[in-house]
Amino acid sequence: MIEKLEALQARLRELEEAVADPALLKDPARYRETMRERSRLSVIDEAYREYKGVLQGIEDARVLVKDESDAAMRELAREELKGLEEKRDVLDAKLKELLIPRDPLADKSVIMEIRAGTGGDEAALFVSDLFRMYSRYAESQKWKVEVMDGSATELGGYREIVFSVNGEGVYERLRWESGVHRVQRVPATEAQGRIHTSAVTVAVLPEMEETEIEIRQEDLRIDVMRAGGPGGQCVNTTDSAVRITHIPSGLVIHCQDEKSQIKNKAKAMRILRARLYELEESKRQAERAADRKSQIGTGDRSERIRTYNFPQNRLTDHRVDLTLYKLDLCMEGDIGEIIDALVMNAREELMKAGTT
Repeated sequence: MIEKLEALQARLRELEEAVADPALLKDPARYRETMRERSRLSVIDEAYREYKGVLQGIEDARVLVKDESDAAMRELAREELKGLEEKRDVLDAKLKELLIPRDPLADKSVIMEIRAGTGGDEAALFVSDLFRMYSRYAESQKWKVEVMDGSATELGGYREIVFSVNGEGVYERLRWESGVHRVQRVPATEAQGRIHTSAVTVAVLPEMEETEIEIRQEDLRIDVMRAGGPGGQCVNTTDSAVRITHIPSGLVIHCQDEKSQIKNKAKAMRILRARLYELEESKRQAERAADRKSQIGTGDRSERIRTYNFPQNRLTDHRVDLTLYKLDLCMEGDIGEIIDALVMNAREELMKAGTT
């Protein structure tokens, strides 16, 4: 571990020199990556410096315990040694966690897709509720949410909604939201007060840069049309909606949220890049599926991950066996406890894998 930490300190010094070079500012993508790596290594460096200080303190305390002739001073040294050894163990565990290889996609922005499944209008309303929940959580994290496409219903729900979330550590924290979310509640349209069970699917896709996913223009068919849906001055008056078909994969992306055809095309291409990456990643996961063993699961959108029980004010995440009786607060965006548990569980699994 010490060799790794020394190597990371050397790498941090290289990054400090790179940041001081004005030429780095001319390459925005490289600048962002450099600053992210520098930020991460600075946290490790700070912990390592503290760790080395504690180790030195332990050595000094041991000398006092051995050589001090005054009994009272010797007892004080023993107490100090005990405290330092406990602190060393805490820092040792912290450093091991910090040294876990970080997902290279951790700081990627994401494109989230929420779609109504079983349950008709009630499922569509829950799509709207989940979108609001994630938007509130993103706001608490100082992340930016941008709606990219949506298909609204007359009752105020969504058959589907697609949106991006931008900010630090977004993919690392939201990636485990992919899957089937089940809701149990009495729908507003239910006259007899019976509890219905509905489901929606959530997909979380890391947003890829143009240079990371190659898309040939000859592989695309682009159609423009008038936007549909409720309200809006530009609805059915301009050919602003865009539909892009990726011929090799058969993927079809439709976007009409913006008034500008150019903006809708740009959004559709962002979604297409994310879905193409997901398609390739799904193939890779299938190839190594026999070797994958994780309590959290694969993030597959077909996997039931969570139940929202409104009559009991209960939220249960089935992957980490976590139940919270504060569903009302969770629906207002207070889902940090759940996300923390999922991220921590993923790290623990990685640590176990690294020691076997």
